[in-house]
Amino acid sequence: MRKILYVLGQLDDLDVQWLSRVGRRRPVADGERIISQGEASPSLFILIEGALAVDVAGIGRVAVLQQGEILGEMSFVDSAPPSATVVALGEAIVLEVPKAALARRIEDDSGFGFRFYKAISLLLADRLRGLEGKRSGEGEDELDEMVLDTVSLAGDRFDRLLRRLAQAAG
Repeated sequence: MRKILYVLGQLDDLDVQWLSRVGRRRPVADGERIISQGEASPSLFILIEGALAVDVAGIGRVAVLQQGEILGEMSFVDSAPPSATVVALGEAIVLEVPKAALARRIEDDSGFGFRFYKAISLLLADRLRGLEGKRSGEGEDELDEMVLDTVSLAGDRFDRLLRRLAQAAG
């Protein structure tokens, strides 16, 4: 859940509404692959429900993702193909946001672009610090102070996003 807090804490309410309009609520079947290592993915994903496994060829399973995780952001930032394969562990639901729509929004709205890239920067910095902590034997650090100020707001935005997606599906 922590990762979505980085993103939604930096975006504003209109940005989140835009994500819910442009993104598609997508059910993912058990074992279904949503990202393939080495193959370009046209979408960025937010895990809404369920669990996803992250597997790297030659290494194996490196992570199991839960609600609120963001996927495909690294390939969006640097255009390199994904460095892992992501498959559903049981049934899951994701919000699928086309990268082309995201790129257009960033080009058309520099404020959104600033907020989005700041959110992704915070998310990637947190991931890197978490990896460093695991290597050194330390636990995961607490949320960064910049993020702490927006946690409540981000949680509320995520709840509203979930409600909108549920209404659209029902």
